[in-house]
Amino acid sequence: MQIQVLKSKIHRVKVTGADLNYIGSITIDETLLEASNIIEGEKVSIVNINNGERFDTYAIKGERNSGEITLNGPAARKVQRDDIIIIISYATVDFEEAKTFQPWIIFPNENDNSLT
Repeated sequence: MQIQVLKSKIHRVKVTGADLNYIGSITIDETLLEASNIIEGEKVSIVNINNGERFDTYAIKGERNSGEITLNGPAARKVQRDDIIIIISYATVDFEEAKTFQPWIIFPNENDNSLT
């Protein structure tokens, strides 16, 4: 049997932009992607702390150390600049592996989305 478990989490980052006219996705600072073990194209769930919205999209790489968190395409309607969001990804693993699986969870600075 396999189950889904938390794989990666970027806890409480500030939205820096919303681009309705982009094709879709969420642009995430490359440093945050690497630290959270999320790869470009990976499905992610977004939880908006400010308005309670929850939705799925996929990650694309933003400029390293830029602090960028931009929601693109239709997802741009679900956030506003300066909203605080949580970015989550899941993995499907065997039940026994799930008992010891350790997710990558990071806590960036909410002011500038940096890891310091």
